[in-house]
Amino acid sequence: MTVAKEESGRESADGKGGLPGGGDGYVPSQRRVEREASKRARARRATAVAALSTLVTAVVLYLVVVNAPGWPRTRETFFNGQYAREAFPKVLEGLWLNVRLLLVCGVAVLVLGMLIAIARTLRGPVFFPLRVLAAAYTDFFRGLPLLINLMIVVFGVPALRLQGVTVDPVLLGGTALTLTYSAYVAEVFRAGIESVHPSQRAAARSLGLTNRQALRYVVLPQAVRRQVPPLLNDLVSLQKDTGLVSIGGAIDAVRAADIIVGRSLNYTPYIVAGLVFVALTIPMTRFTDWVTARMDRRQAQGGSI
Repeated sequence: MTVAKEESGRESADGKGGLPGGGDGYVPSQRRVEREASKRARARRATAVAALSTLVTAVVLYLVVVNAPGWPRTRETFFNGQYAREAFPKVLEGLWLNVRLLLVCGVAVLVLGMLIAIARTLRGPVFFPLRVLAAAYTDFFRGLPLLINLMIVVFGVPALRLQGVTVDPVLLGGTALTLTYSAYVAEVFRAGIESVHPSQRAAARSLGLTNRQALRYVVLPQAVRRQVPPLLNDLVSLQKDTGLVSIGGAIDAVRAADIIVGRSLNYTPYIVAGLVFVALTIPMTRFTDWVTARMDRRQAQGGSI
């Protein structure tokens, strides 16, 4: 206790509080210098241990894989450089379709999900049928596997032979993706809307805003800001699942790889397509992590979410 008081006294005398002109003459105490040096040493030691353990783990995994009895055959079948060079440009060409699907379906999912969430949170007995329909939609499409939904839409809709209805597998696949992911996003939006305290709506009403204006200007902005991280996670999942439209014959990255595999009976193009999707997903994932960490810091500091 005495040492701490002495250190505090020295810092206050030499620091910003003890000099009229500011902190230009601040000199940290010897104990503080030692403490900072100890922290830096621990940080360097932790970094070295982490790097060493990572290196050892990587070496062990490499030795286990390359010394496996079937590694030569696996390397030729899944990691063939010739087929990788052949598949890469075609997979990239097909990836452009996946990117377009992500952009179009992402916007459609956000809009439809928001409308469904608003429908589920409407108040009053007159909106009861709308709330029931919105709840039934989310329950059905959240429970229906995406692959089955794609098969029903992509193969079932053309079988009906309806006039004026498209049979393009890309449009039908995008519709199936939108139907499924809108149900998930609607629940994310609904959770955000219900997380806003009722006093916010009451305060807006007391200022003369209508229910619609209170929802638009007070509730929804707060709800959307709070739900940005889970929404970005859903978009990351959507980006990966755009590859499923290939079941209808659309030439995306997965289908382009599948064509080469069917001709060569070598699975290296699948590895190439998978790595391309991973390379596209990692920046979105890191951006999601950054947004989440930033919002957590601001919330911990008492700032606006």
